[in-house]
Amino acid sequence: MTAKAAERDQELVHDARAAIAATLDELEIQPVAEFRAIREPAAEARALAEAIGDLEAAQRAALLEADVLLREGRIGEGGRMAHQARAWAEQNGSSYVLARAHRYLSIFYRLVGDTSDALNHAVQCVAHLAEDTLPAIRARHLMTLAVSLGDGGSPEEADRRYREALDTAVRIGDQELALLVLNNMTYSAYECGDEPAARQFADRMREVSARSGRPLGANELDTAARVDMMGGRYDAVEAALAGVLDGRLKVNEGDAAAECLITLAECRRLAGDYPQAQEALDRAVLECEKNGLGRLRAMCRQEQAALYAAAGRFEDAYEEHRLFHADSTALHSTQREARARALQAVFEANEARRASEHFREMAHRDALTGLYNRRYVNERLPALLGEAATRRTPISAAIVDLDHFKRINDTLSHATGDTVLQHIGKLLQEAATGPALAARMGGEEFLLIFPGIDATEAAERCERLRLRIRAHPWQPVTGAHPVTTSIGVTTVEDGRATVSALLSQADRNLYAAKRGGRDRVVTDLS
Repeated sequence: MTAKAAERDQELVHDARAAIAATLDELEIQPVAEFRAIREPAAEARALAEAIGDLEAAQRAALLEADVLLREGRIGEGGRMAHQARAWAEQNGSSYVLARAHRYLSIFYRLVGDTSDALNHAVQCVAHLAEDTLPAIRARHLMTLAVSLGDGGSPEEADRRYREALDTAVRIGDQELALLVLNNMTYSAYECGDEPAARQFADRMREVSARSGRPLGANELDTAARVDMMGGRYDAVEAALAGVLDGRLKVNEGDAAAECLITLAECRRLAGDYPQAQEALDRAVLECEKNGLGRLRAMCRQEQAALYAAAGRFEDAYEEHRLFHADSTALHSTQREARARALQAVFEANEARRASEHFREMAHRDALTGLYNRRYVNERLPALLGEAATRRTPISAAIVDLDHFKRINDTLSHATGDTVLQHIGKLLQEAATGPALAARMGGEEFLLIFPGIDATEAAERCERLRLRIRAHPWQPVTGAHPVTTSIGVTTVEDGRATVSALLSQADRNLYAAKRGGRDRVVTDLS
């Protein structure tokens, strides 16, 4: 392949990465109600990212798929994918993917009833966000933290995070996000029994809806109706939820219609309109049975018992209350089993990951020195070059070769040569700080990769390594035989190079060092 063709291929890959990143940015801020529409484009983005070696983008897309699974109730699968993304992010130093993975793990643990772990992951999902993270993403992470703080009994801290998220939504003009935050704030205040605060948030939610021209959805109307019911404003509840009964109100969530109908039934009971309350409750039961909503079906029985009691039908109320407890017990048992299955799926994913990481690590390590091997370099270096090209950051490579190593093997022994290689391996590992990596390419040849390091710093690091190897106390190992190295260093300032071009240039500089007398560092500018 010619240099021009290689450059064209790099440009195509760069353009593809940019297009995938733009798609993911858009999908990550889609409204919650549209979550089902995310599945297909997320799967496509993931496949494309994997095809061009953009592993970070592939993990971002996988987390979007995990979000869909969690919202569909496939909790075990969603949690497993979130755990896998977290493991990848920790191994590869991707703070953004790590923040996103922690967010979905917080949602996962909240769904399985573990509020402590949910809060821990929620804190991490905010802590790992960079300063330049999109405001809409930061607001969503803050809201996840607010929900977990509220569940954990810290309403004041939760309110502070909610307000931060709301301020962000207002500042960037994201009305959809503002409504989402306000709905959560309203319901949180309702659950705490704080009617003045709940009414204030509900009124603001209606204002945003009117100003943006986006009608309130079923869940938002149900929240507002609950607040009206707190103050005995039953007519307002009727007016808000009438659209659910006659089909005018679009319902995106599978349980939203049933939730609204239960609220309406309770409102009518409290207003003394028992026949109409029964009508709404019957509709709610049909919705529950049609959509398999066990939790809400139990709530229907509880409301039915209250309605019978209000109408003076105490025997019927007792029977319905008994059935409510039976349903609740069965539901709790089913939920416990579902939680156990979900946690087991995550446990198995963790165990499988640990096992696969162990064997993969063994396959990627040189048995003698413990450094990475050529196989790992072949797998990892293309991704490092791609990341450097995307970010327009430098990447440096250095080939390190021991001078006259054959003499040590021939004069002393191969066992002595192996000992020298082990010492060199330790010295290279110490030199590979931060994101740098050290590998043994074969024989006495080694490779150092310095992501994000420019030519000047790479040359300085390699010169320090050369001097340290020469000054190492070799006498107990090799006697009078010195151990020195020749090093060829090259740098691509914007990451736009192929693996073969990068290594070939480093190799040319290495041979220049050999020809120049050995025990020296040669760079592109030498």
